[in-house]
Amino acid sequence: MSDPHDLLHTIFGFPGFRPGQEEIVNAVLAGRNTLAIMPTGGGKSLCFQLPALCRDGVTVVISPLIALMRDQVRSLREAGVEAGALTSGNTEAETEAVFAALDARRLKLLYIAPERLASAATLPMLRRIGTTLIAVDEAHCVSQWGHDFRPDYLRIGELRRALGVPLAAFTATADEETRAEIVARLFDGVAPATFLRGFDRPNIHLAFAVKDNPRTQILRFVAARKGQSGIVYCATRAKTETLAQALRDEGHVACFYHGGMDPEMRRAVETRFQREDGLIVVATIAFGMGIDKPDIRWVAHADLPKSIEGYYQEIGRAGRDGSPAETMTLYGPDDIRLRRAQIDEGLAPPDRKAADHARLNALLGLAEAMTCRRRVLLGYFGEAADPCGNCDLCERPADLFDATEAVRKALSAILRTGEWFGAGHLIDILTGSATDKVRGRGHDALPTFAVGRDLTKAAWGAVFRQMMGRDLVRPDPERHGALRMTDAARPILRGEESITLRRDTVASAQPRVAVRALVSDEDAPLLSALKAKRRALAEAAGVPAYVIFPDRTLIEMAERRPRDMDGMAGITGVGAKKLESYGAAFLEVINGAAEPLHPQRMRLAGRPEAQVFDRLADVHLALSRGEDGTGKYLSVTHSTLRLIAERRPSSLSDLERIQGMGEQKVERFGRAFLDVLREA
Repeated sequence: MSDPHDLLHTIFGFPGFRPGQEEIVNAVLAGRNTLAIMPTGGGKSLCFQLPALCRDGVTVVISPLIALMRDQVRSLREAGVEAGALTSGNTEAETEAVFAALDARRLKLLYIAPERLASAATLPMLRRIGTTLIAVDEAHCVSQWGHDFRPDYLRIGELRRALGVPLAAFTATADEETRAEIVARLFDGVAPATFLRGFDRPNIHLAFAVKDNPRTQILRFVAARKGQSGIVYCATRAKTETLAQALRDEGHVACFYHGGMDPEMRRAVETRFQREDGLIVVATIAFGMGIDKPDIRWVAHADLPKSIEGYYQEIGRAGRDGSPAETMTLYGPDDIRLRRAQIDEGLAPPDRKAADHARLNALLGLAEAMTCRRRVLLGYFGEAADPCGNCDLCERPADLFDATEAVRKALSAILRTGEWFGAGHLIDILTGSATDKVRGRGHDALPTFAVGRDLTKAAWGAVFRQMMGRDLVRPDPERHGALRMTDAARPILRGEESITLRRDTVASAQPRVAVRALVSDEDAPLLSALKAKRRALAEAAGVPAYVIFPDRTLIEMAERRPRDMDGMAGITGVGAKKLESYGAAFLEVINGAAEPLHPQRMRLAGRPEAQVFDRLADVHLALSRGEDGTGKYLSVTHSTLRLIAERRPSSLSDLERIQGMGEQKVERFGRAFLDVLREA
C-alpha cells in the first residue's frame, strides 16, 4: 500500500493534510465503513481520492451530478491520476475509453450516477473490474428528510452488501435526523466510523437584510464587488432573467440559469462560469451543486432560501479556496408567505410538512437573529461557538426592544377580526387608519382600533414579519393568506411570556465594503499575468481555469515568486504532474525563460534529494574523463543518479548494486559519490 503522505505531496501538491482529513483517510484506508460530515471546501473529495490511490483495485464513486463528476475527473487527470466517469452525457468514444482503461486495470477511480445502479448490468460490471471500495458523495441525498432526496441512492446499501466491500459516505449538510437515516439506509443501522468535522466556514461573512427595493439592494451589493465571480439565487425563473439583464445594464458580465432552459444553454452557462473570471450567474437553486469552482467570491440571495440546509449549501459555494468570501440574503414577509404556502400546498404527508415548517423556522430564526449569526447557524447543526466577528450582527449589533405589548396588541387584532385578514389590514386597524375596508367591516369600532399609534406602519410591518419569523402567526392558504395564530403565541397573549424583537434598521443600514484584494498592490500585476497564462492554457486544453491551478496557487506564486522548479514544487497545489506540465510556463511569467530540467531531475523537484542529485551531477561531470581529464569518457545516466540520490547507499558495494552502476563506474565515481552522500 502506498504512503498517503507521499502521494498527498507528489500527486496533489499539498504539504500536509487539512484539519480532520488524516483521521478520515486512515479510517478509509483501514477498510472501515465511514461517514464523514465536513464543511464545503473542507477537502471531502481528497478523503476518498487519496485512499483510492493507496489501495488495490477500483474505487467506485457514486455522485449525483454529471457536471460534478466531469469536474473531478478532469482535475484528477490533470494531476496524473487515471480516473473516468460513466454518465449519460458521455460520447460513445468516451465510454469506450473508460471501459478500455478498466479492462487494462489502469483506472483507479470510476465515477457513476446513482441512477446507473438500476441497471442489471451494473453489479456484474463492478465485480468484474475489481471494486474494492464504494465512496458516496453528497450522501444527504439518501435522506427523505434532507433537502435533495434522490430515490436511486436507496440502492447503494444493497450494492455494498452485494459487493462485500467497505463504504465511505461524505456530505457537507446533514443534521442529526438526516445522519440517522444515512446510517440506516447505507450501513444497515450499524454505526460506521463517524467524523463530524464541524460546519464552520470562518472565511465566509454572513449577512441578512430586510427587503427594501430588493433590485437596488442587489445591484448595490454587486457594484461593490465588480469583477469578482459570484452567484445570485432567485426564487423564480422569471426573476433570474430580469435580474441578469439589470446587472448587464449596469456593466456587469452576467447570465441567467434555471431548469426551464434548453439543456445545451444550461451546459453553456456552466462552462462559461467555470472558465471565465468575474462572471455572475443569476440562478434558481438548480445551479451550483455540480460546480466545484473554488474562487467564487460572493453569493447573494435575492429571495429567502427554502431551508437552513439549502442556505448553508448555497452559501458554501463561495470561498472554497479558503480566501475571504461574502454572502447577503434578502428576505421579507412575502418570502415567508411563499415558503409557508409551498409547504402547506405540497403533497407531502403531515409529519413531513411539520418537519419542513420546523426547518423553515430554523432559517427564519437565523434571518431574525439578535446576536451572532454564526452561533445560530452552527447551533442548528449541534455546534457551540463564540461570537465570530465576521457577520453583520457582530459588526453592527441589533437594536432590540421589549415587544411583548406590541405582539399582544397584534394577536388581539388577529383574533378580533376572526383570523381572516393579512398584515396590511391589521396594521391599518392598529394605527387607527380608517380606510374604506376598515370602516366597511366595522373594524373602526373594535377595542384594538388605534391602540398601536405609538408605532409607525413600517415598525408594525417589522413586528408582523418577525411574528411570522418566530412562527407565532402563519398565513392560512385556505383563507387567501390571512394570518392565524399558532399555539406558540398563546403564552404571550395570556401574559405568561415576554418577547424581545428587533427594531428594523433598513433606512440606516450602510452597504458593507467588499473584502480586501487577495494580494498586495505590488503583487497584483503579476497575479493578473499569471491568470492570463492560466486562461490561455485552460482554453487550449478545453478545461476550466481552476483545473490548471486554483486562485490560491497563483496567489502563492505571485507572493513567493519562485525562481526555479524546486521553488515552484514548494507551491501549494503544484504536484509532480502539474509541475512537469505547467511549471516552466508559469516560471517564465514570473522570471522570464527558465532553463529546462531533465525529466529524471524533475521527478525530484522540491525534495531534499534534488540538491543531492545536483551535487552528484556536478561530480559526475567533473570525473567523466577521470581525475586528470584525459581518461576514457564514462557516464552515469540521469535515472541512475536519481536512484543514488533517493536510496543513499552507504558503501561501495551498496553503490555497485544500484541499477546502472557496476564495477567500472564505481571505480571511477564511487568514492566521490559517497562523499556527496555523507555531506548530505
